[in-house]
Amino acid sequence: MKGEIDIKFDEALKQFEEMFPKLNPMEGGCAEATLTGILNILGIQDGLINNIMIPLSGGLGGYKSEKDWCGPCGAVVGGCAAVGAILGGKGREKMSNDLIPVAYMKSAQFAKEFEKEFGSVVCPNLSGYDFSDPNAMMKYVEDGTWGKKCYKYALWAIDNIRKLMHEELVKF
Repeated sequence: MKGEIDIKFDEALKQFEEMFPKLNPMEGGCAEATLTGILNILGIQDGLINNIMIPLSGGLGGYKSEKDWCGPCGAVVGGCAAVGAILGGKGREKMSNDLIPVAYMKSAQFAKEFEKEFGSVVCPNLSGYDFSDPNAMMKYVEDGTWGKKCYKYALWAIDNIRKLMHEELVKF
C-alpha cells in the first residue's frame, strides 16, 4: 500500500507531466521547476527559492569555462538542492553538521543515477544547446526543446528524488 508521500508525488507528477511541457523556459527553467516542484509537493512555496534557482538552469546560466567545461543540467542541480532541503527538514533550519556528508553522498548518487539514465549530466550534451551563446538560448526557445525534451529530465529528477529520499520524505 502506498503511503501519503507517494500518493502526493504520484498526483503531482501526473499534473507536472501535463504542465511542464507547456512552461515557458524563459520564466524559470529546469532547476527551478525541479526544486520548486518537489517543494510544492511538500507544501513549501517561497518566491526566494524560485529566484535562487532560476539562474542555475541552462548549465549554471550557460556557464562555459575557458577549457570548454559546461555546467550541469538544471534538473540535476534542482535535484541536488532538493536533497539538502529534504535533509534540512520541515523546520527549514540549517542542516545539522552530521547530515552534510549524507547530503553529499545522496547528491552524488542522484547525479550518478541521472548520468546512467541519460548518458550525461552536462546541459549542452542533454539539451543540444550551448547556452553560453545567447543565440542558442533563443533557438532553444524557438525550437520548443523544453516542451519536447528537457521537461522530461525534471520529471525524472522529481520522481527519482522521491525514491532516493523516500525514508526522509516519510518523516517530512
